[in-house]
Amino acid sequence: MPDRSGSDPALPPRAVRRALAPLLVDPAATAVLSDFDGTLSPIVDDPDDARPLPGAALLLARLADRFGTVAVVSGRPVSFLLDHLSSTEGAAGTGHRTGGGAVPHFVGLYGLEHSTPDGRVVPDPVAAEWRPVVDATVARLRAAAPEGAFVEPKGLAVTVHWRTVPGAAWASGAVRDEEERTGLQVHPGRRNLELRPPSAIDKGSVVARLLEGRRAACYFGDDLGDLPAFAALAHAARRGMATVAVAVADEESPAEVLEAADLIVQGPDEAFAALYWLAESPPVG
Repeated sequence: MPDRSGSDPALPPRAVRRALAPLLVDPAATAVLSDFDGTLSPIVDDPDDARPLPGAALLLARLADRFGTVAVVSGRPVSFLLDHLSSTEGAAGTGHRTGGGAVPHFVGLYGLEHSTPDGRVVPDPVAAEWRPVVDATVARLRAAAPEGAFVEPKGLAVTVHWRTVPGAAWASGAVRDEEERTGLQVHPGRRNLELRPPSAIDKGSVVARLLEGRRAACYFGDDLGDLPAFAALAHAARRGMATVAVAVADEESPAEVLEAADLIVQGPDEAFAALYWLAESPPVG
C-alpha cells in the first residue's frame, strides 16, 4: 500500500500496539472509526485549507478492505469528505464488506448526512427542513462578522471560527443570539461554535449504529464533539465488546477528551501511524 511519505510510518510505541491489538483478533468483525479534523488532518487556521495527511485516502481504502466497518465520522459535510478522502481504489460506500470488496463510509455534520455507495449525499430528512433557516443565519453572521472571524457554511449547519481573532466575545454573543432567534442549537468546538438543527443525532448515535454486529471497535477523535463517540464505545465495552477510544492530542486538546480516552496518541502523524499498523499487521491469536 502506498504510504503518505514514501516510507512506512514509524512503528507505534509498544503501549499503543498493545492497546490496539484486540482489534486484530477478528478484523472482519471489527469497526475502525475516525474523526477528520485534528485526526486525519492537521488543525489549520482557515478551515478551507484543511487537507488530509498524504496517503490517508489510500490508508482508509486498505483498512476498509480488511476490517468489517471503516468510517470517517466528521463535522465536515460529506461532500468535503468525498472530495478529499475517496481513493483511486474505490469510491465512497457503505463501509461494510460486500462481494465486490469494501470501501469507507463517510458520515458528515455529526450524523446529519451520510454517503451512499454511488457517492450521493443523503441528509437526515428532519434536519433538511432547516436548510432555509441555516442559510439565513449564515447571511446574518457573515454580514456582522469582524475582520478575522470566519463563518463557515456547511449546508445543514454553520460554524463560526475565531482561531485568528483574539478572544471569542463576538462569536459567543452572535451565535447565542442566533440560537434564540432561530431555534438552532449551539455546539462548542476548538475555538469555534457551531449551530445545527435540533436533533438527537450526534457522533454517539452514529457510532452506536456502526457498531451493530461487531465484536471490537476503535474511534480516533480529538475534540468535544467526539465525546459522544467515546461514550458509545464505553457503553459497548460494558456489554463485552473490545473497544479503544483514542484521543489524538495536541497543545489545545480539551481535558475532557483526554480523560475520556483509553489511549492517547500525539497528533495526526501518530494517529496515521497507528492506523497504518492496524492495516498492515497480521491477525492476533
